[in-house]
Amino acid sequence: MLGFLFVALGGALGAVCRYAVSLIPVRTSFPVLTLLTNILGAVLIGFIAGAAGGGEDVSPNTVLFWKTGVCGGFTTFSTFSLEAYTLLENKSYLAGGVYIALSCACCILGIFCGKKLAGLLR
Repeated sequence: MLGFLFVALGGALGAVCRYAVSLIPVRTSFPVLTLLTNILGAVLIGFIAGAAGGGEDVSPNTVLFWKTGVCGGFTTFSTFSLEAYTLLENKSYLAGGVYIALSCACCILGIFCGKKLAGLLR
């Protein structure tokens, strides 16, 4: 039952951080803030996975707080999917394709960077 509390608290923090990012003034129709959020979330979850899987003494509740809670509340993959679909639906094929490709490639790279960063801090 305590795990649920850690997830809820982390989720609240992640959601507040996501909202804060959405308030950054950007003047473009390209969903750059969602892209940025997904990349940052990927780096963070990669770091957490790297730290927790690297033999560190990380408690399961800490992992729940950061990985499931904060990252789950912060990242916006469902928003990404809707925005990608909308770009394609509006026949903005180039922007849609670039957005999908950048999101996938950069977030996978973010996982790699987060894990490497965690390894450097061991």
